[in-house]
Amino acid sequence: MALRVHNTRTGRVEVFTPLHPPRVGMYVCGVTVYDRSHIGHARALVCFDVMYRYLRFLGYEVLFVRNFTDVDDKIIQRGRERGLTAKEVSEANITSFREDMQLLGCAAPQVEPKATEHIDEMIALIGELEAKGLAYAARGDVYFAVDKLPSYGQLSGRRLEDMQAGARVEVDDIKRHPMDFALWKASKPGEPSWNSPWGAGRPGWHIECSAMATKYLGQPFDIHGGGNDLIFPHHENEIAQSEGAKGCQLARYWLHNGMVNLGTEKMSKSLGNVWTVADAAREVGGEALRLLVLGTHYRGPLDFQPARLLETRRTLDRVYESLARADAALAATPAAADAAVRDAILADFRDGMDDDFNTARGLATLFDAMRALNRHADAGEWAQAAGVRAAMATMTGVLGVGGQDARAFLARDKVRGLEGGALSPADIERLIGERNAARKGRDFTRADAIRDELKAQGVVLEDGAAGTTWKLDR
Repeated sequence: MALRVHNTRTGRVEVFTPLHPPRVGMYVCGVTVYDRSHIGHARALVCFDVMYRYLRFLGYEVLFVRNFTDVDDKIIQRGRERGLTAKEVSEANITSFREDMQLLGCAAPQVEPKATEHIDEMIALIGELEAKGLAYAARGDVYFAVDKLPSYGQLSGRRLEDMQAGARVEVDDIKRHPMDFALWKASKPGEPSWNSPWGAGRPGWHIECSAMATKYLGQPFDIHGGGNDLIFPHHENEIAQSEGAKGCQLARYWLHNGMVNLGTEKMSKSLGNVWTVADAAREVGGEALRLLVLGTHYRGPLDFQPARLLETRRTLDRVYESLARADAALAATPAAADAAVRDAILADFRDGMDDDFNTARGLATLFDAMRALNRHADAGEWAQAAGVRAAMATMTGVLGVGGQDARAFLARDKVRGLEGGALSPADIERLIGERNAARKGRDFTRADAIRDELKAQGVVLEDGAAGTTWKLDR
């Protein structure tokens, strides 16, 4: 089997064939850093992180580029509201963004360019477009002339005539065509600005990605990604700028993730129904949010509900509890991994992931493997158990779920879950000791009372061959 991806540009599922194997160039549109990242951002970030990891698993050498838009109307407005410069706002939110990425377990791209550090490249690209008659200056602004590019609208499947018919143009509009978009914006008082051949100003949004993508990946490159809300106008305009200037494709494969919905509404800051990554991580941890994202194919809509997030956390707990038991048993009874068992599981995993990065199928293989691990361990089939565990280690490395040290994860979780409560881990262990002594003395009334006391405070005891363990009741 070969990796197949859904290419938005063609509307078809295609076999992925990089331009210069084993090298792969991938550009993903990053965030506009005017606020903390929310779950909608998390979806794109996690999905493309897994694509990056899976491409590396397949043996590709991936150059992953994801940008920061650090000059924008929203950033400027947020600075005015808080008495800060646009740079102060953007830098603070870039720091917060990186904290959020750690919460989600996302690997950092090799390159994270900032728009404000690539103004020269944007000015040069605008100059190329102007020289080719695809851009024009007007009152210090520069616009792209969409009617000069016959292929405009190919990504989104829109016809320029239809867009023009639905557009409203103000009487004093300075654009030649209602769909023309800004490449350069003339300077306004109190806003960041840079010198250019057209006067002081700042770049338009779309030109940023065109300039940064081609600087680091060349043109054409392999994969361009982002949320499906960027298909039009952002990615459509990127294609127009880059291909109009260079006369060749910008990217060969366009991949877009679906939106996050809260009930019947799209989650967005404009609607005021936003959960930030930090909000979700405080409730259940960043890895549970990551698991929730990966449970739905990246191209479909993700229905977010707090109850689903909590249930996902319970699932994650069960994964680590199983891994902790199996790891302890395998440490006590070492065995060489059964390669046939390992390879069969990984073949099933790859079959799912090759289907347009189908993480839901990948997770299903991981959970099936977890159940097989428990069966083999219970039966004392240590070589098979070790083979399953080896396959699971590879899969968790690709998915970014279940890859932490299981005992350490559960210990940290217990401490975090008890924060602000009346009990500490030491208190619980002391009560377990008292219960064990009561049971040994056949004082079952006292033993049951201790168990019930702990349960009332959200602590569940589990008696097994290795003794009594405890976990939090979510």
